[in-house]
Amino acid sequence: MIKSKWTSEQLAWKIRRHGVEMTHLSGGSHLGAILSVADIIATLYTNVLNYDVKNPKWEGRDRFILSKGHAGASIYAALAECGFFDVEELKTHYQNGSRLSGHVSHHLPGVDFSTGSLGHGLSVAVGFAYALKKDGRKERSFVVLGDGECDEGSVWEAALFANHFRLNNLCAIVDHNHMQSLDFNENTLEIENFGEKWKTFGWNVIEIDGNNHQELKVAFKRVEEYTKDENHKPTIIIANTIKGFGIPFMENDILWHYRFPHDGWEYDCAVTALHQIKPEGVEDRYTPNSIENPVLPTEKDDINNDHTFSHTWNTTYPEQMRRVDAKSGTNEKVHNV
Repeated sequence: MIKSKWTSEQLAWKIRRHGVEMTHLSGGSHLGAILSVADIIATLYTNVLNYDVKNPKWEGRDRFILSKGHAGASIYAALAECGFFDVEELKTHYQNGSRLSGHVSHHLPGVDFSTGSLGHGLSVAVGFAYALKKDGRKERSFVVLGDGECDEGSVWEAALFANHFRLNNLCAIVDHNHMQSLDFNENTLEIENFGEKWKTFGWNVIEIDGNNHQELKVAFKRVEEYTKDENHKPTIIIANTIKGFGIPFMENDILWHYRFPHDGWEYDCAVTALHQIKPEGVEDRYTPNSIENPVLPTEKDDINNDHTFSHTWNTTYPEQMRRVDAKSGTNEKVHNV
């Protein structure tokens, strides 16, 4: 029962535009992840998931969990644009007393499970799938994980369980933007060859460009075929994405994992970039005509720099950061905290 008025491309743009505004107004974070996952979320809500906006707890709905709950603004935007609640409420994101907490909250209609503590979403999605299959139901269970999240051991315990019980009604999607927290995945904890790991755990593996809507739709069609075989394995879609996708100066810059667009060139350039890729048939409720005279960055502004931990971390302390211990006479490093 999919009744979205948007195409996946239109909804993805809406998610990105709302994401910029929501983090800008609230001073919230995780915009880079919101931008990378937008195409996956949009395709799910326009082409894949069965749901009823008038009856969010409809028993015939597919179950969905955004396990990487820090990208919750993407789900909030999708749910609002699909009609689960008023779009105007998105402006309350991260505000005191708001239902739209920084990480996904089940207090909103259309949300089955609160997330934010990484490593839990797949286990719950596996539980949904197992219960549905035991009851002989045809509904499916979907979950979107982060790639950094897959450092959690609970993810792999759930993966083993899902294969053992041949949960053909389970589909996991990894937003594989190759970055986590402060650095690239491979500089934090190596996970490649990522697809081979999941195959070893007994899953069907589909690897695609996760920012390409056609590839996403083809992948989900394959998942639909797999669900028809009761003895089939669970499926994982490794969706290779770009963190910050859609706003060039944010792409592959770990700074935007935590930073929000501040007033000035950050906000103006983000909005301008999105208007350059705005699909036909959508309107920008915040800046309908983009920004007429956007503030531009100067050579003094921190843009297009490498902010990864591996690049910026320096263990050498300058001489003025040392002091002599009066009792022992030995040098002691003083950390500037």
